[in-house]
Amino acid sequence: MTQVQGYFDPRFESVRQLFAEQQSDPQARGAALCVTVGEDTVLDLWHGVTDKDNSQVWEQDTLVNVFSCTKPLGAVALLQQVQAGRIGLDDALADIWPEFAQAGKQQVTLRQILSHRSGLSAISAPLAPEALFDWQAMTTALAAQQPWWTPGESHGYAPLTYAWLLGEPLRRLTGQMPGDYLREQLCQPLGMDFHVGVADADLPRIAHVSRLRNQYGDEYARALFAAMGDAEGLSWKAFANPSSLQNSTNKREWQQAQILAANGTGNARSLARFWQVMAHGGQLGEARLLDTELVALMRREHSAGLDRTLRCPTRFGLGVMLEQDWQGGSFGMGANAFGHPGAGGALGFADPDAQVGFGYVTNTMGPYVLTDPRAGELSRAVYRCLQASR
Repeated sequence: MTQVQGYFDPRFESVRQLFAEQQSDPQARGAALCVTVGEDTVLDLWHGVTDKDNSQVWEQDTLVNVFSCTKPLGAVALLQQVQAGRIGLDDALADIWPEFAQAGKQQVTLRQILSHRSGLSAISAPLAPEALFDWQAMTTALAAQQPWWTPGESHGYAPLTYAWLLGEPLRRLTGQMPGDYLREQLCQPLGMDFHVGVADADLPRIAHVSRLRNQYGDEYARALFAAMGDAEGLSWKAFANPSSLQNSTNKREWQQAQILAANGTGNARSLARFWQVMAHGGQLGEARLLDTELVALMRREHSAGLDRTLRCPTRFGLGVMLEQDWQGGSFGMGANAFGHPGAGGALGFADPDAQVGFGYVTNTMGPYVLTDPRAGELSRAVYRCLQASR
C-alpha cells in the first residue's frame, strides 16, 4: 500500500497519523482529507486506491461521489435567488412551479423545502428504475405527490426528492439546469473541482465506490435499516424509489445526471473550499456566495427532533445540518458548526468560531446514518490540535 500523500502543517501531525492509521484498515480503499483554518490550508491528504481491482492509485485530482454533501450547494444556489429578489423564503413554490399546486401543496414554501418540513421526503407511487435519470418524470411525480404529513408541522429528511424540490425551482428561476448553474456560479468562481453532472473528459478520474463488509452501524442505523423493511413505508420509499438509487453509484448514467441532492462528484479539497467560504459568512476575499445575513439564517435552527425519515434526532437550518447533541450526529468541533454528511462517510462542514472548513471523502462506504466515525475522529483530532496551539 502506498504512503499518505499531500501536505500537512506540522501542528496537525497527529491528524495525519490518524488518517494513515485509518487507511491501514484491511477494508480501507481510498480517502482524502482537506482542512482549512482561516485563509490557510493546514491539511490536504490523500491515500489508497480508486478502482474495484485495487490497482489504481488515488491521485491528487481523484474524484468521488459525495452523495448528500451536495445538498448545501443546492441550498446556496436557491438562496442566491432569494438574495436577488427572484423568490422569497416564505413564497409558495407553486408561484414559480404552477404544476406543483396540487394534492395539498398549494402553500408549501421554499423555507419548508429547505428545512425538510414540506412532507415531500419520498414519492409513494412506484417509479420505474429509469425515472431516476428522467428530469420530467421525477418533477411530474413530485408535482402529483401528496405530502406524507401536514407541511410545516414536523420534519423528515428528503434524501432524494430534494434534488428536484430545489432543482426545478432553480431551473425555472435561472433558465439553467442545476449542475450547469452550480458550475458557473459556485464551483468555477471558487476554484472547486466539483461536478453535478460529470463531463466525459472527467469520468476516468472518478473512484469506484464499494461498501465496508460485516459492519452494521449504531442503534440509529439499525433502526433505519429495520424501518426500510416496510416496502410501503416512508423510509424505504425515500431511499429506494426509484429502485435504481440503490445500485447506480458506479454507473455513467448516475455520474452524468444532475441530481442536486445526491450525485455531486468532487474531492475533499473542493468541500473544504466551499466550507471555508461559508465559515467566513459566505464571503472570503474575492469569493462571494451569499450575504452574511443569509448565511446566518441558514445556520438558524428550523427543524429539530426525531426525524420521520431517518428515525434519529436531527437538527436542520436551511439546507444544512446543525450540530447534534449525540456523537453520531456531531461534526466534532464547536456548537455552531454546520454542514452536511454524505452517505457512506463523506463529510463537509464549517465551524465559524474556529474558522474551519472541513472536507473528507472516501470510496469505502460505511453504514452510519449521519457522521461516519472515520470523519468524526478526524474532525475531533483537528479540534484538539487547534485547542493545543492556542
